[in-house]
Amino acid sequence: MNSENQTNGELEKIKLRQILKLVTHSFYKELVNYGVEANDIINVSTQLLDHVLKKTPPENNNGYYQGDFKISDIEDRWPTEHKLILKDVHIEPLQGDKAIETVGHWLKQREISQTLIRFFPKEKRQLSNYLLNTPERKYFAVKYLKEHLVGIIGAENIDETNKKLEMKKFIGASEFRNRGIGKLSTFLFLYYVFDVLKYNKIYIHSMDTNIKNINLNSKFGFELEGILYSEVILNGKPRDVLRMGLLESKWHTLFGNGK
Repeated sequence: MNSENQTNGELEKIKLRQILKLVTHSFYKELVNYGVEANDIINVSTQLLDHVLKKTPPENNNGYYQGDFKISDIEDRWPTEHKLILKDVHIEPLQGDKAIETVGHWLKQREISQTLIRFFPKEKRQLSNYLLNTPERKYFAVKYLKEHLVGIIGAENIDETNKKLEMKKFIGASEFRNRGIGKLSTFLFLYYVFDVLKYNKIYIHSMDTNIKNINLNSKFGFELEGILYSEVILNGKPRDVLRMGLLESKWHTLFGNGK
């Protein structure tokens, strides 16, 4: 048993190193895109090292959100209200023309245009059909303090046979960003897929420079599955796309009772 645990621990370290290598490469590319010169990049590296040396690492930090989230904290009203609640955030099925209009407005933002969400239809009728009327998709409204629609999260490529789906999400209301809403809604959606639908796997695709998204998902247990080189063209330039996946067994081991 000790030998098996040691092997698993070594594999986890290898996977973590892969993620860190990708994040470092992505960070470097972002700096270059912003016009930062080589000497300044070295200066940034030195400052990062200074922060590491000054900061005391938290106890029991294994790189996951285990200290912040537990499945038992979720208020499950799905059977009666089709609603899942965690703290000040809840998700419920996306519906209504007003919600579609709001999402359409969000899609015009520059921040969204730098993500894979940019490929959503822009015209209202097409967007409505895409989000609400396609069997292989199911989207939820992300609401804050019961009433504020602040984003959407949902499933694409729903595969009932193999019990897996692709997750997509974004917080569109800029005034509500950086409040932890993205984390809370992600945790609720993972619960929906694994505990309500009883699916086995969730996977995501992320732009190679979307460091925040890569980091957030890895802390929920997502692991790198591969890199799709030059997968999309953005602003006339080919961009790599990362694929990450999370299994139900790992989700419950990290955040539940090891179901």
